[in-house]
Amino acid sequence: MSIMSNAKRALAIAAASATLFSMAACGSSNAAGSKSDSSSAASSGKIEVVASINQWGSVAKDLGGSNVEVTNIMTKTNVEAHDYEPTSQDVAKFGTAKVAVVNGADYDPWATKAAHSTKATLVTAAETAGIREGDNPHVWFSAKVRSNTADAITAAYQKADPSHKDDYAKFNKDWHAKEDQLESKIKDTSSKTENLPYAATESVAWYLADDLKMTDATPKGYAQASANESEPTPADIKDFQDTLKVGSIKMLVFNSQEANSTTDQITGAAKDANVPIVELTEQMPKQYTNLLDWMSALVDQFAAAVK
Repeated sequence: MSIMSNAKRALAIAAASATLFSMAACGSSNAAGSKSDSSSAASSGKIEVVASINQWGSVAKDLGGSNVEVTNIMTKTNVEAHDYEPTSQDVAKFGTAKVAVVNGADYDPWATKAAHSTKATLVTAAETAGIREGDNPHVWFSAKVRSNTADAITAAYQKADPSHKDDYAKFNKDWHAKEDQLESKIKDTSSKTENLPYAATESVAWYLADDLKMTDATPKGYAQASANESEPTPADIKDFQDTLKVGSIKMLVFNSQEANSTTDQITGAAKDANVPIVELTEQMPKQYTNLLDWMSALVDQFAAAVK
């Protein structure tokens, strides 16, 4: 699991705090612009929603339809959310929202900090399943968290806009029908992947692999270094390469959003050993419009990689 370094985390939170203090003390042109956007949303009768990352924003949109106006802060796969430093415009968006959706588990602490300082109803995805700081934060890969978060978002909408309560209930039912289809696909695929030993350059997709009943066989030294966001030792890297060579690992999961010289060595060893590689990113790629379609495509990739 990749966890943002303490220094970068502190900088991100400090940036959010400084912007909030500045806005509260004297206002700003950015805040004024956001108020204008908020007035536009209010005049249209829509709930203004802000999501820290695009995958949760897509769920928020699906659950609100034309009754909501969703703004996603992070949308690109070439920026790592752990290291993201919010702009004053980003923070101002939380200040005008009625509902804020963040990931939690210390994945986007800048967003949690910004949301806590506003009157917005806050939905924290990780907390819906009891996942806390120090746990694997990539919770959108978990069927349980997706389902719980969807219900929490619906409850927030019904609180903010009770006149459309039935609409939100229907959106929720429709969304769960799609999630049920995804979970059925996961169950079917698990008949091929159950107990399959895999390794990962980072434990980004751990929850999905767990839902697929796979076994994490990432060498311990490398896994611990990755979890602590420290550089694996040459011995750790060699151990990983050797484990791939002997064939005990049947699949490698590679987070291309965090590619570097070390992961190049690992993926190179996997290719040399003909170990299938499932390549993915943390943020939802632009070719997908919603989280469930992205997850379904990833399940297909895992299924196709099974020898």
